[in-house]
Amino acid sequence: MELLTANQNGVMPETTPVNDIRFIEANTQAVSLDELRNRHLIPVFIKDNTPTVSQADFIGSSMELVEQLSGERTANLGVRVSHPIKGRIFQARNKKASELQEHEKTIYYERMAFSFDIPAVSKTVNGKEVSLSVVGVKAYNQDNLYAFGNSLQRFKFGIGYKVKVCTNLCLFTDGTSLDIKVRSLEELEDSIGKLIEGTNFNDQLRLLESFDDYRLTQKQFATLLGKCRMYNHLPKDLKRDIPELLISDSQVSMVTKSYYNDDRFPKDEDGGISLWNLYNLYTDAVKSSYIVHG
Repeated sequence: MELLTANQNGVMPETTPVNDIRFIEANTQAVSLDELRNRHLIPVFIKDNTPTVSQADFIGSSMELVEQLSGERTANLGVRVSHPIKGRIFQARNKKASELQEHEKTIYYERMAFSFDIPAVSKTVNGKEVSLSVVGVKAYNQDNLYAFGNSLQRFKFGIGYKVKVCTNLCLFTDGTSLDIKVRSLEELEDSIGKLIEGTNFNDQLRLLESFDDYRLTQKQFATLLGKCRMYNHLPKDLKRDIPELLISDSQVSMVTKSYYNDDRFPKDEDGGISLWNLYNLYTDAVKSSYIVHG
């Protein structure tokens, strides 16, 4: 695979401190936006050497669009990466790996996720402070880099409310797109802008506030868990008729464990649980999930 350097002049400027926000806790590491821009390579489409949309441009454009459309400042950017693709410059082609100097090494990460907040948009919901937060995922393994440069590139983007006590992110389908397919940065910006403009975040807040008015009995909760465990074994014709379940059996087990042990979103004395607490047990269970699956 051919690659382009993100910093064409070869100068490595000082980077800003890494904001190690642990919104994804499994098999990832934190990096700064400066490092993505100035030290990481950019994959290209092999057929014609056309560069892909860089991870740094995805993040930067997202922040600019959110600030432009909301009129509010963004803060608390966190970037996490995984699956390093390592290389070396031509002059170091015959060196042993242990002999390589830092300037002779090249790298980019196949998978990247970011998160940042809009601190001015915050409120207390069901006793917990929430603020508006934005997330995105870019995974090059979902693109066909062996094609021509006009091939589709895939991104994930979402904007919703984060529960600060546990950094759970409450995403809704009208503020989230898990499969944005575009051919350029301009198309990506257009898709993100339309998603933001078409989302009513006040309605989302009202919906979150209503979650505490509904409760499941212990029997209903147990039935829900059982149906979640059954989902992966359903015949294909039955799966087509119901919404896709995006959590794994191990995450369902984490929900069960938290039902008994989580003091932040506890069950009732009679074993029942509010929809607000249940929702947060589920979102907490997926926080440790890997950047992208499937």
